[in-house]
Amino acid sequence: MELSIIKIGGNIIDDEGKLGVFLDAFAEVKGAKILVHGGGKLATKVAEELEIGQQLVDGRRITDAETLRVVTMVYAGTINKQIVARLQSRGCPAIGLTGADGDAIRSHKRSHPTIDYGFVGDVDVVNTGLLTSLLALDRTLVFAPITHDGKGQLLNTNADTIAQELARGLSTAFEVSLVYSFEKSGVLLNADDEGSVIGRIDAATYENLKARKVIFAGMIPKLDNAFAALRSGVRKVIIGRAEDLSLLLAGRSGTTIIHE
Repeated sequence: MELSIIKIGGNIIDDEGKLGVFLDAFAEVKGAKILVHGGGKLATKVAEELEIGQQLVDGRRITDAETLRVVTMVYAGTINKQIVARLQSRGCPAIGLTGADGDAIRSHKRSHPTIDYGFVGDVDVVNTGLLTSLLALDRTLVFAPITHDGKGQLLNTNADTIAQELARGLSTAFEVSLVYSFEKSGVLLNADDEGSVIGRIDAATYENLKARKVIFAGMIPKLDNAFAALRSGVRKVIIGRAEDLSLLLAGRSGTTIIHE
């Protein structure tokens, strides 16, 4: 049985028009499907309004106790439920989840030799039995990037990683296609040229592109997650523009990541 796991980037969530186009396309995707979303800029805006200082290290949010309250409210509350409601309006029966719901995704607090990331989680295990049962009910699952440690502690967790871990865990029961959809047309040779999409990338090409500094910063974690997913049994991974979702799934757009 086929399963599409689609991660949507925060820049799309922040753009009402692009989000609407994406949700139209997502609702039309056939078969079992899971949507994983990030948080966009709303969490930062709410934190600023509450005068809660924010700190980023290499683009990753340091999550202290007050920030954890904000991201839980915004990611698992406002954004998740708005997406679920909008999918219902498109005839797509959706269930909004965090990793804490039904013990769906368990994580541990990140340990780093020099940086204290606070309440940031790295995934340990995905409850594939629960998720398979929910998908068997013909329900679409919509995951917010919040997990838990099994001891009562919520953890802020990277959405790209959640998508990859879901894909890996469910690849034993499904033929999984993993899509990272965001504002760009795919992995680009020239960051300023949307027409410079690299159609296919294998491991050797990836290492070459990194060495030449053609790709860097935010794209590297996505590609690292993509190759990790392929090594774990995921059938295919595609990176591309959210509004082109149907074309991405058909292999007619974006960048396809190849495990060779």
